[in-house]
Amino acid sequence: MEKRNHYTAEFKAKVVLELLGEESTLNQVATKYQLNPQMLSKWKSDFVKNAAVVFERNKDKTGKLKKEMEEKEARYQQIIGQQSYEIHWLKKKSGLK
Repeated sequence: MEKRNHYTAEFKAKVVLELLGEESTLNQVATKYQLNPQMLSKWKSDFVKNAAVVFERNKDKTGKLKKEMEEKEARYQQIIGQQSYEIHWLKKKSGLK
């Protein structure tokens, strides 16, 4: 039984970008990398179909990170306020003020 090859996303992107460059035909690229032309066609269609996702993910990640940072900042401000209050209270009770 023949073992299946697993290709990295970087390799697939490199091959598809070479194919999209239109300097070589599908069969030439398939021969160059010893790949099945049908598999290469599928990679190309998947790549083109999902191209817009690259920009959507970055936008979503940026918004998510911004929200997380704002929540952390609010939590830290609350902690600082609480500690300031406690320090003031302790100084008052100990007579150091």
